[in-house]
Amino acid sequence: MKKLPLLGNISAAEFLRDYWHKKPLLIRQAIPGFTPLLTLEQLSAMARQNHVESRLVTQVDGEFDMQLGPLEQLPGRDNGPWTMLVQGVNLEDARADALLRQFRFVSDTRLDDLMISFATDGGGVGPHFDSYDVFLLQAHGQRRWRISAQKDLAIIEGLPLKILSNFVAEDEFVLEPGDMLYLPPQYAHDGVAIGDCMTYSIGFRSPTYQELGEAFLQFMADSIDLPGRYADADLTPAKNPAEIPKAMLASLTAELNKVRFTEEDITIFMGEHLSEPKHNVFFTGPAKPLTMGRFLMMASKRGVKLSLKSLMLYRGEHVFINGESFAVGKQDKAVLDVLANQRALDGAALVDASDDVNDALYTWYQDGWLELI
Repeated sequence: MKKLPLLGNISAAEFLRDYWHKKPLLIRQAIPGFTPLLTLEQLSAMARQNHVESRLVTQVDGEFDMQLGPLEQLPGRDNGPWTMLVQGVNLEDARADALLRQFRFVSDTRLDDLMISFATDGGGVGPHFDSYDVFLLQAHGQRRWRISAQKDLAIIEGLPLKILSNFVAEDEFVLEPGDMLYLPPQYAHDGVAIGDCMTYSIGFRSPTYQELGEAFLQFMADSIDLPGRYADADLTPAKNPAEIPKAMLASLTAELNKVRFTEEDITIFMGEHLSEPKHNVFFTGPAKPLTMGRFLMMASKRGVKLSLKSLMLYRGEHVFINGESFAVGKQDKAVLDVLANQRALDGAALVDASDDVNDALYTWYQDGWLELI
């Protein structure tokens, strides 16, 4: 098994077996010599954009306040400790996307985004817990992390942040640039900046079953087929007019029990749901798109790659991209599987691509889902 410096020189299989969802792991120099991918100015400019999710957490006399972005202006250094958090940086910057992709030893169905936080001395968001796995990579300066496996996860009521009311630290670490801390879900933690610092958070999706169930029933609404209309030819006089008749309940129960969900139904739902772009993700196609012939000629020479914002998945004969799905034959599937896994295709892989694949690639190029390399 290949040992990964990113995981402290253990293999991905060992990490998933011994730590994932189970216990923290402190990794000194997970990425030796790591330096911030973006300057504070670049991060601030990103936080000013409407489509970028950002937050500003300030502390005055120990009291926390939170402002949602866009963040037009940041506080001064003498305004007390503050933290700016910018979500989905991987959707805006290719270097951030490349960093996030180092964690693809976990399926893309679970990998969520890269968040960057900048904090002034003493800044943080208070002791809290996350409902998902997270890697906390120190990019600049130092941050002191205090963590706890405590079961008491009660939060203080009435605050804009979910801050634990009874946090009791069990371990403490100071992270330097390149150091990384993994925390499983529900693990209490509190990070405080020592001087100005930047921390990169690699987060994972963890949807609730309720969320998935509601979305699945919505998805299935268009495919349910129950012909006929309720009828009661054997109706007898009602003794109690307001009471729902037993025969009516039995008839409806029998009809609704005819609704069956297959594994293929669930596969298609999951692929479309998990590849659906977030509400703040927008695609922009090329201002002057090439003709299809020109596009295919250049693609065969240079290759193509998925947009930073595109998510492509597959299962069996089904391929999913940005919330859409389609079934493909074996030969086409082999090509598209490579695109999904590598997020790119070299020109040689496109030489024998079918007309259907070429049509799809060109449509995705026009929509901004895919780009020429």
